[in-house]
Amino acid sequence: MISRKTVLYLLFGLALALGCGEKSPLPTGRWVDLSYDFSSATIYWPTAEPFRLDSVAGGFTEKGYYYAANNFRSAEHGGTHIDSPIHFAADRMTVDQIPLEQLISSAVLIDVSEKAQGNRDYQITTEDFTAWESQHEKIPDRSIVLLRTGYHRFWPDRVRYMGTDKRGQEGVAALHFPGLHPDAARWLVENRQINAIGLDTPSIDYGQSQLFESHQTLFAKNIPAFENVANLDQLPPTGALVFALPMKIKGGSGGPLRIVALVPNNVE
Repeated sequence: MISRKTVLYLLFGLALALGCGEKSPLPTGRWVDLSYDFSSATIYWPTAEPFRLDSVAGGFTEKGYYYAANNFRSAEHGGTHIDSPIHFAADRMTVDQIPLEQLISSAVLIDVSEKAQGNRDYQITTEDFTAWESQHEKIPDRSIVLLRTGYHRFWPDRVRYMGTDKRGQEGVAALHFPGLHPDAARWLVENRQINAIGLDTPSIDYGQSQLFESHQTLFAKNIPAFENVANLDQLPPTGALVFALPMKIKGGSGGPLRIVALVPNNVE
């Protein structure tokens, strides 16, 4: 049994980690939730099983205390989630094998929302990366790269967000949303050393992709991807610290993701 003293030490350590003490190991700042909640409204790939929450109990028991419990089920890939490398690359990491240091890192935000606004099939290019670097700095090693297309503003409207509300293969054929161009993915893995990549659309590859080449390229190098990321408009181009912790599914090709960012007070 854990002693009261041990509990107090743990609570004190947690308080420090959250920036509540003078000697906090983390900078103080504002927290940004980059995750959508999971519900019947959550957007999934047209062929994926949607999220379902079934009530097991909810109310006062015969002994007088309140008790609530639910069962949930869904596909791995839907809502704010992670794609582990094995999703499109044989013998690469499953979601439980991704090291924490790849999922907790400083982040850069590359904003292509103006270009994507008028082109649902826009693919983020190498030039978008080099233009960002010309204004800021070289994408730092071991950073998380986040791509803002502006499509989070359409969530959870399936038609506006992903181009269709049709299901099955008919729905897949009708997908239209921005993504990462395969040439840009190849440039990243050949010229930069990143921990992970994420964006505010349903897929790293754009909606009309047939071969999912950006997935293949990134995942072959064990670079995971975060999809359906929320609130990227609240992050600065540099300086945010991102925590992206997925459900630890043994052998999983992906899973629900709770991703948050800490923006230090000295970062604008």
